[in-house]
Amino acid sequence: MRNVTVTLDEETVRWARIEAARRDMSLSRFIREILRERMEDRARYEDAMRRYLSRGAGPLRREAIPYPTRDEVHGRAGLR
Repeated sequence: MRNVTVTLDEETVRWARIEAARRDMSLSRFIREILRERMEDRARYEDAMRRYLSRGAGPLRREAIPYPTRDEVHGRAGLR
């Protein structure tokens, strides 16, 4: 592991120290875990997006769920 210096405003430091104490861990470990979770979330999102985009375009199944009309979507049905 490497040591890094991070500059934070007082409010953020106060919040982070309290959260770390609530979880019974050091501030360093708390920040490390938060960053790790963020990395993993981002990786999962990018993987899901790759899988979704690799499916390609396909037909919409209109018979399964009927689309609302334009007037229904914009709440105009009672205006005409």
